[in-house]
Amino acid sequence: MADQTASAPRPARPEGPQGPSGRPGTSGASGGPGTSGTDRPEHTAGRPVPEPPEPKSDRAVVRDALGVGIAVGLSGFAFGVTSAGAGLTVLQSCALSLLVFTGASQFALVGALAAGGNPLTAAAGAFFLGVRNAFYGLRLSQLLRLPGPVRPFAAQWVIDETTAVALAQPTRRSARIGFTVTGLTLYLLWNLTTLAGALGAEALGDTDAWGLDAAGPAVFLALLAPMLRTATERTVAGLAVVLGLGFLPVLPGGVPVLVAALAAPAALYVQGMHGRRKEAGR
Repeated sequence: MADQTASAPRPARPEGPQGPSGRPGTSGASGGPGTSGTDRPEHTAGRPVPEPPEPKSDRAVVRDALGVGIAVGLSGFAFGVTSAGAGLTVLQSCALSLLVFTGASQFALVGALAAGGNPLTAAAGAFFLGVRNAFYGLRLSQLLRLPGPVRPFAAQWVIDETTAVALAQPTRRSARIGFTVTGLTLYLLWNLTTLAGALGAEALGDTDAWGLDAAGPAVFLALLAPMLRTATERTVAGLAVVLGLGFLPVLPGGVPVLVAALAAPAALYVQGMHGRRKEAGR
């Protein structure tokens, strides 16, 4: 009997809150496997866990959004002058800013018309330039998660500048603030300065001599340049410039913009071929 008692296996002691190391608190439910409720793992699958984004005050978000909205909104004056110089009436110029509200497409349209391009070709170039806003909307709908009744009105403000400001924010709240302030400021200023530019075009005389039509593209490039972080993005931008400027003298107004858009799939195709060759050589 004594021998049986001595040789009987002892029941395993339940680990309970203890982890594999025998220390308590290493498998807390709130912290996930192998972590306590307050400690965060330093590595996940061999990779460092990224630090959470720094919080940003509402005032700082509003300040940045106002800066972008005011800087770009004032270039609506250049559009108004350019539009009037292309032969559009004040009402037509203002209608474009109110309803289209995307500077690149508007400048492309009036620029093509001023160069003597076919109106249908000019409209096609402006349309394809504006298609990018639909892709912006797909990303912003996930980020902002606005209520359903608000979305149709917010869609009018989905442009380069509002997207850039919203995506630069660390939280959904600050992204909503940045999007709203940028959109409201830019929409009001763009339309007011369009009206002022269209009305003042006659007083300025020869609008080409002022070079105001370069203001819109200059602002657009200033916003685009900081976003070209990778070699692929810089390659696409450089190739688009070469294609656009190269075909400008030989194609009708508005068409070089469409040709320049081919830079993206061309660069991605070359990058994919290069990647497959590297994989095959290993």
